[in-house]
Amino acid sequence: MNSQREFVAALLDPERDCPAQLTTWNGSDPAVRFAVYRNNVLSSLVDALAASFPVVQQLLGEAFFRAMAALYVRQSPPRTRILAEYGADFADFIEAFAPASSLPYLADVARLERLRVRAYHAADVAPLASETLTAALAAPDRLRDLLLQLQPALGLLDSSFAVVSLWAAHQGSLQIADVDPHQAQSALVLRNGLQVEVIGIHQSDSLFIQALQAGLTLGHAAEQAHALNDAFDLGTCLAHLLRAGAITHSAYNHQRQLP
Repeated sequence: MNSQREFVAALLDPERDCPAQLTTWNGSDPAVRFAVYRNNVLSSLVDALAASFPVVQQLLGEAFFRAMAALYVRQSPPRTRILAEYGADFADFIEAFAPASSLPYLADVARLERLRVRAYHAADVAPLASETLTAALAAPDRLRDLLLQLQPALGLLDSSFAVVSLWAAHQGSLQIADVDPHQAQSALVLRNGLQVEVIGIHQSDSLFIQALQAGLTLGHAAEQAHALNDAFDLGTCLAHLLRAGAITHSAYNHQRQLP
C-alpha cells in the first residue's frame, strides 16, 4: 500500500523522483519511462477537463486553461475511473484561482458546463404523458396538493452573471460583444432526447422548480415563486416543463400516484 501511495504521489508531482522499486522488462531506464507515463496521465486528464469545459477554455485561451487545469489535476486527482465525473469541483477551484480573478463569471460558466455534463449522463426516465397532467390541472380544488417529479437530468443555476448569454455566444447564437457579463441570469439545463439544452429562465421560475425538486407541492412551490415575483406565471412555467419532457411523475400529497 505504501508503494502504491508513493507511485501515485510521484505520478502527480513532477518534483518527485521516480519510485525506486520500478523496473522495466527490457532494461531501459525506469525514470525515463516513468516520465513519459507521468506526462501522458497529466495530458489525458487535462484533455478530459477541456472536453467538459470547452467554453471556460475559450474564455481563458488554451494555454492558460491547460496550465490551470494541470494545477487542478495535481491537487485533485480522479477518485473514480469514470472520466465524465471528473471535474465536479473544478468550478470551486477556478473561483479560488487568483490568476483568473479578472473573469469573475468564469466559475459560474464552469458550473453551467458541469450541469450540462451531468445532464447528458443522467438516467433516462420517460416523461409524463401530457394528458395525465392536463387531467390533474383540470381539478383546481386539488391543484394545491399536486406533487410533480422532475427529470434527473434537470439542473438549475442562479448566477450573478450572464452565464446563459456567455454560453450562447460561444455557440454562435449571440455576439459576445453584445453580452453584458455582469447581468444576473438563471439557467435551466435539461436533456431532450440526446440534446442537452441551456435555457434562460426567470429567477422566480428557478425558485419554483427548485421547490418542486425539494418535494414541495405545486401550491407551496407557486407561493414561493409569487413571493419573489408577482408576475410569476404558473401556467407558462408548467407548459414549458411539459413541452421539454421535464416532468416524469405526478401524484397528490399523501395519496397514490396518478396513473
